[in-house]
Amino acid sequence: QEQLVESGGGLVQPGGSLRLSCVASGFTFSSNPMSWVRQAPGKGLEWVSTINQGGNTYYADSVKGRFIISRDNAKKTLYLQMNSLKPEDTATYYCAKPGKRGQGTQVTVSS
Repeated sequence: QEQLVESGGGLVQPGGSLRLSCVASGFTFSSNPMSWVRQAPGKGLEWVSTINQGGNTYYADSVKGRFIISRDNAKKTLYLQMNSLKPEDTATYYCAKPGKRGQGTQVTVSS
């Protein structure tokens, strides 16, 4: 069955960096646009970034210039490099494909 497994979250100070990874299985990774979405405590799901099959990237205004999405089709892995992190980036981050998302990884930005 289709699976998306995120990793790389943790506690980081404001201004710090983290890299999230998402390993996919059970479907043709290279044929799908892949996204990161997040959910902050007490808030709804927020789209963060998408990379399409051709490698074109798209970002929410709130993360543009700070986050970089990338993919390695050979490894069936999606990445999110997060730089200059802010407390408002605190959330559970989910890897997603059309119709499915993973279990999430927690990112906490705090001093």
